[in-house]
Amino acid sequence: MIRLQRTGKRGQAYFRVVILEHTSRVKGKYLELLGTYNPHQKEFRVKKDRIEYWISKGAQISPTVNNLMVNYKVWNKPKMQSWKPKKKPASAEKGASDPLRQGSSEASKGQGAAPSTSPEQAAPATQ
Repeated sequence: MIRLQRTGKRGQAYFRVVILEHTSRVKGKYLELLGTYNPHQKEFRVKKDRIEYWISKGAQISPTVNNLMVNYKVWNKPKMQSWKPKKKPASAEKGASDPLRQGSSEASKGQGAAPSTSPEQAAPATQ
């Protein structure tokens, strides 16, 4: 798998583009260093020929590395979706459409609520 490996201090991220086994740890040993990425200085350096070699051998490229290569015009492949937005939990939607819960909440609203009066019916405040 061709992916980014984070290095650098806290708040000063720096990344290596590496090839590693998909079963190995992200911060573990890698097979080959393929490039670097410095997001602070907007520098992206990769060995395109080596990346293409590993892809020809069956390695997969992470969507983030692919999108960086497209943004920095290393190659003209389409971008990949690198993240999916979180869906709202089904329990929150289900609670609003549950008739038993709605009925009990309406009943509790009706018990404690005072009847509404128009301004004409309201008694004038004493001064």
